[in-house]
Amino acid sequence: MRLTNTKCTGFENDVDLITAVASSTTSFARQPPLPMYKSTSMRNTSSAKSGTDMLLKTAALENHNMTAQNETLHGPWKILKTTEVYSDPWLHVKKDDVIRPDGALGTHSVVSIKHGVCVLAYQEDDIYLTEEFHYAVGRVTVEAVSGGRELNEAALVCAQRELAEELGISAATWTELTTVDPFTASVVSPTTMFLATDLEFHEANPEGTEQIRCVKMTLGEAYAAACDGTITHTPTCIAILRLWIMKASVRH
Repeated sequence: MRLTNTKCTGFENDVDLITAVASSTTSFARQPPLPMYKSTSMRNTSSAKSGTDMLLKTAALENHNMTAQNETLHGPWKILKTTEVYSDPWLHVKKDDVIRPDGALGTHSVVSIKHGVCVLAYQEDDIYLTEEFHYAVGRVTVEAVSGGRELNEAALVCAQRELAEELGISAATWTELTTVDPFTASVVSPTTMFLATDLEFHEANPEGTEQIRCVKMTLGEAYAAACDGTITHTPTCIAILRLWIMKASVRH
């Protein structure tokens, strides 16, 4: 109802007019509500599913808020819970329930492998490498001596042991080159690299799972093999390139 400044008839004064308007409004408020019906259309069914998904996400976020005090900060990530998925003497796998950097809920799995070593045996411009079938890649590869460290085993001790076992070589001089992380997104596997020189040759004693042939090539040949993809083992490639650079700097 719209009120104007025009003189209304049927009312003695403004008080009567206001009383009539209030009475009319009350009568409208007392009317029963209009019936509501559920639609059976596909669009409304989809909307209901979206609503359910939204409720589930909201519940998950509310559950997170209740346990926020148990969060562990991991860079820009927040770890809510860690589940151990698998473990053996060589590796273990864990799954983290997380809040991603963008604020969304998610999971992130991490594989941790034994810390390892890689040994480049070098003498009189020759490098001694291994040729062996490697299970994961399913092919024969050429690479430097490599292996995993035992519990509390020093990297140098492991390197000396692996070189003796795989190629039957001992070295009087050891140079630690660097430590690399072959993978960083989902695998933890730091590998320390050594250059072994002043070599002596003995009988090898490989493990039962290893069938190793010793491969000798010049530093130049090894450099070319690392560059053209013949050698694909990352720590081996880095060790060869490091030695190549060291020798090049001496030559110049």
